[in-house]
Amino acid sequence: MPSTIRRRTPEELLQQVQAEEEYERRGRLKVFLGYASGVGKSFRMLDEGRRRHERGQDVVVGAIQPKTSHEIECVLSKLQVIPLREVDGVPVMDTPAILKRHPAVCLVDGLAYDNPPGSPHASRWEDVNELLDAGISVISSINIQYIDELQERVARITGKSVKQTVPRSFLNSADEIVVVDAPPEMCVERSRDGQMSAATVAQKLSELREIALLLAADVVDRQLEAYLQRNGIPQTFGAQERILVCMTPRANAAPMIASGKRNAERFHGDLMVAYVRQAEISAGDQEALERNLGIARAAHARIEILDGADPIDTLLKFAHEHGITQIFVGHSTREQWWERFTGTPLDRLIRGANDIDVRVFPH
Repeated sequence: MPSTIRRRTPEELLQQVQAEEEYERRGRLKVFLGYASGVGKSFRMLDEGRRRHERGQDVVVGAIQPKTSHEIECVLSKLQVIPLREVDGVPVMDTPAILKRHPAVCLVDGLAYDNPPGSPHASRWEDVNELLDAGISVISSINIQYIDELQERVARITGKSVKQTVPRSFLNSADEIVVVDAPPEMCVERSRDGQMSAATVAQKLSELREIALLLAADVVDRQLEAYLQRNGIPQTFGAQERILVCMTPRANAAPMIASGKRNAERFHGDLMVAYVRQAEISAGDQEALERNLGIARAAHARIEILDGADPIDTLLKFAHEHGITQIFVGHSTREQWWERFTGTPLDRLIRGANDIDVRVFPH
């Protein structure tokens, strides 16, 4: 039997065209990600700029850390540096000068630095977004301790916390991310403070390295998702587990979300909860739904309220577009007589899920 090709709707075609236009207009972001001080991420960033400059690209340095090593100074001497400007005694990246100069590539370090009050943007990473929107590509570097959503986790390992951070969503927008690795003995030597043994330091560095690698894998997964959306290609897989809990007022939310959270944490994946909005819902069902969504919020799940005439089609469309790998759904054990002939909504969900695993929770 020949396969049926589904034509994309006008809304899907418009979304693809808009995504393509934004992608072509915006500059590219490349990030060198470090998991500890001294792995060499700033040098890698500058050396990338040097190599591009030698290939004929127009490259400038927009911001660099105030304290630099001799090897970094050697690379800087081969590149044009846009001087920082003083604002209320605070050195900040001269974004207007960079925009006026409009190079092909700008190198920016210190993404988490805050700008003085009254600046157009509160933080340097927001300045970088302005450069990207102007069509200027940016190469940058950052340590995982400066990523807002990872800060507490990293602080529990290192015992150190920072106040200036960058949201993970900014890293997710990167077109390329490179984890800067280094020989373990080098990191241990640079990280020892005399209070911990080499074995303890090595263990902590190993944990930090795992966090960096998982973050990089997630960014790559999102890059793939964005590419597929831009090109109108249905997504049926992902680099990581993505669990979708289908929510209704009568769903047994607590065990579904608890199980979803355990699986997401075990496989370092994402947990999403989706509810298809109903046109008419009783006050009692609305109250039950809010309780269930409250359980989802407490589990830090990403909540999606979907609109669609057919709940099953709506959920399947969302699952395929977002690379869901597992669907958790509640199902009543009481079968209606007509469902023996027409099939249940669960049957339709399982048939349409294709390569997505479906786990059923009776209620």
